[in-house]
Amino acid sequence: MSGVGGIGGAGGIQQILSLRQQIIDRSNLLQQVKDAAPAAPQAAEPAEGFAGALKHALDGVSASQQKAEAMATGYEKGEVTDVAKVMLARQEAGVAFEATLQVRNRLLSAYQDIMRMGV
Repeated sequence: MSGVGGIGGAGGIQQILSLRQQIIDRSNLLQQVKDAAPAAPQAAEPAEGFAGALKHALDGVSASQQKAEAMATGYEKGEVTDVAKVMLARQEAGVAFEATLQVRNRLLSAYQDIMRMGV
């Protein structure tokens, strides 16, 4: 007999534990991003400005995606044997990309609000 919602037995428990671990991993990654965020503008030169900070952030996202792709390719070739590291790199790239999309959406919304303002 299966459990509530079709989740039951050892397979259901493993699935729940797997989802729990994914949530914990994402939470830890978001905490790392949050902790690193205030340090980034201080490291940049003031003359760089917003455009430079944005370019630096996009370069970081691109680097994480390239790293994840390289690790996935290495795993497919048999060069990397730790699947957990490959999955973690892919999750990091995914979180970084999602954060970038959220920033883009906020910037676009702010731009649209400014354009709607009367002078």
